[in-house]
Amino acid sequence: MPIFLSRSFIIPVILFLIFGVAYFFLSPPREFPSGEVISIQKGSSLRSISKGLKDSKIIRSRVAFETFAILYGGEHHMVPGDYLFKSKISVFELAFRITTGEYGMDLVKFTIPEGYDLDEIAKVATPLLHNFNAEDFAQKTINKEGYLFPDTYFLFPATDADQVIKAMSENFSKKIKSLESDILISGKSESDIIVMASIIEREAKGDADRNTISGILWNRIAKGMPLQADAAPETYKNKGLPKSPICNPGLEAIKAAIHPVSSSYLYYIHDKSGTIHYAKTFAEHKINIAKYLK
Repeated sequence: MPIFLSRSFIIPVILFLIFGVAYFFLSPPREFPSGEVISIQKGSSLRSISKGLKDSKIIRSRVAFETFAILYGGEHHMVPGDYLFKSKISVFELAFRITTGEYGMDLVKFTIPEGYDLDEIAKVATPLLHNFNAEDFAQKTINKEGYLFPDTYFLFPATDADQVIKAMSENFSKKIKSLESDILISGKSESDIIVMASIIEREAKGDADRNTISGILWNRIAKGMPLQADAAPETYKNKGLPKSPICNPGLEAIKAAIHPVSSSYLYYIHDKSGTIHYAKTFAEHKINIAKYLK
């Protein structure tokens, strides 16, 4: 004898099955790795990302994740970076975070003072950024001294050497672009400006003497005299500028190299308090040394 189920019974059962299946595929797996950082690489396809998430037991269903990702941002709008999942989240929350770049991590304040060289930058970065490798950084910045702009950056804790170099290089390009016309008018090459700015950054003691020191150093070059800058010892033996920057100058030092203040001075020293003393002749310079440094 056939059994007929009432409509009032079938509908709730169907709804229960639908919601049960939906809940299973949308909820996080039992083995969800709470507290771990997951990296989404730049250029990764949606399918490769979903596979990685499934393999890492962050999602149950690749289809569900890919569907929500497309709905939220489109297949090609996945934001690369490092994501921290402090606790379990549903697949639609996960898709939303990855398509909007909600990393779930506090940024690290990364400050590089003006005049730091590559070794000093690496020493600042190493304890702050757990993926930063000093040897890798040194190898990839062999010709970048002077061209990593000193500034305050806010980076993710998992930032590596490549990302640090990229951030600082792009910042340098942005800053120098605003000075292109001034460099052109100066009649000097950008590379010479940066080398001179790196010396000024190490030689000057503040805003008051940068431009005057710049004028003295350019004047010494024009007269065929060695620079004799303490910050660059090779300038005592060789005339002209060093072959490359000695550090990474800030914007004010670069501006000073572009806009030197003309004077009749050829020498300068700073006393123990940092006050600068100028001299027109070597005889005057020796008097200043005896008076302020001994």
